[in-house]
Amino acid sequence: MESIITQGVAIPRLGFGTFRMPGDDAQPVVESAIALGYRHIDTAAMYENEAAVGAAIAASGVNRNELFVTTKVWHGQLAPDALRRAFDISLGKLRLDHVDLYMIHWPSKDFDIKATLEALMSLREQGLTRAIGVCNFNLPMIRRAVEEIGAPIASVQLEYHPFLSQDRMLSYLRGNGIPLTAYAPLAQGRAASDATLAGLGRKHGCSAAQMAIAWLLDQEGVIVIPKAARPESQKSNLDALGIRLDDEDRATIAALPKDQRFVRPPFAPDWNAAA
Repeated sequence: MESIITQGVAIPRLGFGTFRMPGDDAQPVVESAIALGYRHIDTAAMYENEAAVGAAIAASGVNRNELFVTTKVWHGQLAPDALRRAFDISLGKLRLDHVDLYMIHWPSKDFDIKATLEALMSLREQGLTRAIGVCNFNLPMIRRAVEEIGAPIASVQLEYHPFLSQDRMLSYLRGNGIPLTAYAPLAQGRAASDATLAGLGRKHGCSAAQMAIAWLLDQEGVIVIPKAARPESQKSNLDALGIRLDDEDRATIAALPKDQRFVRPPFAPDWNAAA
């Protein structure tokens, strides 16, 4: 599988998301994904499934060096001491001696971005995480992290799918060599039933959901982490790697509405803040 090299690590471009797979139920799902060929597993403390992910990794028989494991710290634990405690708990649940990418899951109101990023950088310097990143930062936050603080951000994880534009963010990230990791790439299931994507899918002999994933993979510097509980859906998402879009496909998807954001918690930052 193609990977993107960023900050000294290689991130497989198609990963496996585990949001809304809490508890022990996640273990057989992740085991299935690894058996099918996924090598990039994305979890978080908030998902309450790190122990199940760790058990699946242990049961998989796949060499640890072949897996790219991401986890995240919740926004209530961004003070340096709290972040370190949260990291140690996550690492223990995952049964690993390091993770490949440790991320801030959401920014919190008035948090000390410099102190938090320095705490992440300390984990990287100690070899406990190979890379660091952020999720759900707006453009001013990213600019500050990169330009003022000098944090070696390996990826920025954001909601991104055919119904939401990330053009401003992508332009900035590409200019700084930082990949965007697209979560909710199927717009929480909406892509699977979209008539336009289904029409393109008929042209390519694939599903609407596969077209949505292929559209993201078609873009420079984009990593995609769809989630799927059923093995057949997991394989279908993997098969999207083989779909090649043409200019007509790109123009058709570009014409879809691009203002539909579906992940809108009350603590989200101002997405339209001026950079």
